Amino acid sequence: MSAIDDRDAAMSELLGIRSSIDNIDAALIHLLAERFKFTQQVGRLKAVHGLPPSDPDREQRQIQRLRSLAEDAHLDPAFAEKWFNFVVAEVIQHHEELAGNAAAADDTSAR
Repeated sequence: MSAIDDRDAAMSELLGIRSSIDNIDAALIHLLAERFKFTQQVGRLKAVHGLPPSDPDREQRQIQRLRSLAEDAHLDPAFAEKWFNFVVAEVIQHHEELAGNAAAADDTSAR
């Protein structure tokens, strides 16, 4: 096999691997969208009942759970924690917005 044939074979394999990565990325986006649908439900529930946007105790339990899952999956637990913290920051921002909207609606209806 020539160097050109080796390179062509490597490029073909690379394209196949990248296609798999693209499929996984698409699945991750869809899973995140589903996750955020549920966190929006949580945020609305919290806003209606005056609960705080964040729940530090739950977040800590989730971090420990995800770190353990990451270890079992041979994924860096620190990466899993960073990912979770990133997602939670976005969720809390949404919850704060919902709480603000609920408070504004209460102010408007009280007039």
